[in-house]
Amino acid sequence: MKLQDEVDYAAAMKTIRYYSTNRNLDGAGKITPFKGRVSFRDALLQGQAPDEGLYMPDRIPHISHEDILSLKGKPYSEAAMLVAGTFLADEVDVGTLRTIIEDSYPFTVPLENMVDRKYIMRLDQGPTASFKDFAARMMARLMGHFRDSNTRLNVLVATSGDTGSAVGEAFKGIEGIDVTILYPQGEVSERQRKQLDTIGDNVKAISVDGKFDDCQNLVKEAFPDPSLAYLCFTSANSINFGRILPQMVYYFYAYAQLCRSGEGIVVSVPSGNFGNALGCEYARRMGLPVEKLVMPTNENDEFPRFLEKGTYEKVSPSLACLSNAMNVGHPSNLARFFELYGGTVDRTGTVHRDPDIDAMRNNIFSVSISDEETKRCIKKTYERHGIVLEPHGAVGWRGLETYLECYGDFPLCVSLETAHPAKFPDEIVKLLGIAPEVPDSMRGIDERKGNSVRLPVDYTVFREYLRDNLKSEV
Repeated sequence: MKLQDEVDYAAAMKTIRYYSTNRNLDGAGKITPFKGRVSFRDALLQGQAPDEGLYMPDRIPHISHEDILSLKGKPYSEAAMLVAGTFLADEVDVGTLRTIIEDSYPFTVPLENMVDRKYIMRLDQGPTASFKDFAARMMARLMGHFRDSNTRLNVLVATSGDTGSAVGEAFKGIEGIDVTILYPQGEVSERQRKQLDTIGDNVKAISVDGKFDDCQNLVKEAFPDPSLAYLCFTSANSINFGRILPQMVYYFYAYAQLCRSGEGIVVSVPSGNFGNALGCEYARRMGLPVEKLVMPTNENDEFPRFLEKGTYEKVSPSLACLSNAMNVGHPSNLARFFELYGGTVDRTGTVHRDPDIDAMRNNIFSVSISDEETKRCIKKTYERHGIVLEPHGAVGWRGLETYLECYGDFPLCVSLETAHPAKFPDEIVKLLGIAPEVPDSMRGIDERKGNSVRLPVDYTVFREYLRDNLKSEV
């Protein structure tokens, strides 16, 4: 295999373009399907297709097993170069891409052994102690690279916990880009709120008197609003494919470090808005031997019920659970999952064409984990293995256990820990009687000063706020 910097990607592959998941919805209510195809740059900077659909690559590149195995013992940045390079070959020169990636990932990615060959992948080592750092940092730097120097971008992002702070920190200080974060009042932990409210600089936080789905819908309404077109909106939520691409990387990295010969792997991904799990689905389609993608949810159980019954019913309003970043009643990235399996669902949760449910069931296992199960898992994991999981990681681990209980043992398994336990100190102290050690990235957060703007769930009010407070010029 050639070194990553020596590969002539553009000569070796067909250009990838991006289309809308709503492209076939002729005559579907108020939707005017977007039937065009755009570059990665345009998909990244637009965030969402003009018809409110999500952008999808028209071709999924393949990575050979040999190239995957070549990552063994290599730093995380090499996995990022391999995966990102397959998508961005004709739009970002390899030297620029390497600079972006090296700047994005100056931290380690531990693979912590739980028992036998079952591992926890700790995605909590970044600057906001959340897996969202992985996607947000690369996306912010790609946007900074692609942005027209004469255009100001306004990033709108809804968060149910960690996305907002990761995006805010990733974009903080990036020239020509402002960020507005919406989060549900009362449904984030105190430390998460502190992170969101105190980023400052070019980042503003809005506390919404509603649920995460309300925040998400406000953002989605603003994007196609013609009266706001002058503000050049883009998204940093996982509706933006620029968030999905970096989330493919860690599955390749983990497998390469842990595998023996050509064996498969079972991966458990605690799932809320489904962007992280979608990264694993793409990785499988790119050649990673994923035996089963386990997608445990919290009590917002719309997806496990769908796999069980074959009928999709969103949870509305979404339920407030201990694993708050997963409090999503209709995951945005379900539209991409449906598309990959031959179906169509729009942002309201209306199914226009059913996916191949048998193929989904063959590749994906999903189960709803209650708050009580989550708490028991945190206690049991600490008592048996001395490992502290936070609520999201506990949902992931308990989901993996459930899968193995149903289908028997599998040699190589990885479950994702998506946030640092120190983000949930009250719950950890209550359950385990210990205060989780605060990582360097979170020290001093409790003393930081800052406030959010508080708004009701009213699009008219939100629109006026945007008109009054966002800038359109560099």
